[in-house]
Amino acid sequence: MGPGWSMIAVVVIVVAPDKFEGTLSAKDAARALAAGWRRADRSAEVDEVPVADGGKGTLETLLDALGGRRETVRVAGPLGDPVDADFGLVETAEGTIAVVEMARASGLALVSEARRDPARATTRGTGELIAAACHHRPLRVVVCIGGSATNDGGAGMAQALGIRLLDERGADLPPGGAALRGLARIDASGLDPEVREAEIVAASDVDNPLTGPKGASAVYGPQKGATPEQVRLLDEALGHLATAIHRDLGLDVRDVPGAGAAGGLGAGLVAFLDARLRPGFGVVAAALDLERRLDRADVAVTGEGRYDAQTNRGKAPAGVLRMAREAGCRTVLVAGQVEASVSPPADLVYSLAERAGLEAALERPEELLEEAAAEAARAVGAMW
Repeated sequence: MGPGWSMIAVVVIVVAPDKFEGTLSAKDAARALAAGWRRADRSAEVDEVPVADGGKGTLETLLDALGGRRETVRVAGPLGDPVDADFGLVETAEGTIAVVEMARASGLALVSEARRDPARATTRGTGELIAAACHHRPLRVVVCIGGSATNDGGAGMAQALGIRLLDERGADLPPGGAALRGLARIDASGLDPEVREAEIVAASDVDNPLTGPKGASAVYGPQKGATPEQVRLLDEALGHLATAIHRDLGLDVRDVPGAGAAGGLGAGLVAFLDARLRPGFGVVAAALDLERRLDRADVAVTGEGRYDAQTNRGKAPAGVLRMAREAGCRTVLVAGQVEASVSPPADLVYSLAERAGLEAALERPEELLEEAAAEAARAVGAMW
């Protein structure tokens, strides 16, 4: 539809938030925003469409949208401790689609702050999760990469799937990103045949390259516990991995957009599993039929826990706002916090922390989301 008429019979609202990290899932956030809008505008048609971008929460969002079932397997966690991780299986007309969320096996949330160590953390559990999914002979495996505790370029994943990463003595490398400095040769001949048969799609929530000032180590290493010295070491290690990949596998992954996602897992999936690297939000938006839903809407409401400079590098709220503008919708952003230096491209912007304080935003997010949505509904109504 689009804005601008003097008379509107029924206003159609698409409520499409991502998760509010640490407080609300995307589904819970959508429910709260929708409740607030309906409270202020009882005649509105509100379409709740929780979204994700390849990071934590994407598995839940995709399974809710597509149906399917969960399977649970025990795999190695980021530091080797066993964890129980889910993956999803969806039956479609063309065949089975598996959905793997790396954060469930190798995620930052699995490691306490005191134990975080990206120099040692491994993606082995993600590889084990991919192998378990491929035992079901899926046509395609969507690997959602985001929220990682790791910085190993997908080395642990590759080793779990039968690829050998060897040092100068012909011994297998130990786990962790720091060990990649000793990589002398890659032997991909032992790749699990069930994995080799599947099409792999890597859904990334960022577009960072593998190395350099905007790469995996420099941008995300510190939040995983890396010291400045470790950031330098890990960046060099990923650069060494990229050189070995180019030499032994014939692929140049260093500057591929998204190669730096999940501590370089993006690069590893492309190099070791011939994955197609796609923006995670695009994968989710297609599954949700979001373009069609926005085409019939008048207003789009989105949000996340913190809207900052990284949001515009592939995060879901930025994608919703872009698609909504293209569809001619009014746009509303409701975030837990909005970075002061960022100007979100929305008609109305609400920061829960600015409205009620950070403590309240963390303790009462549902209540505050409802209040903000109700205020937005009244404000949008006054625009027409």
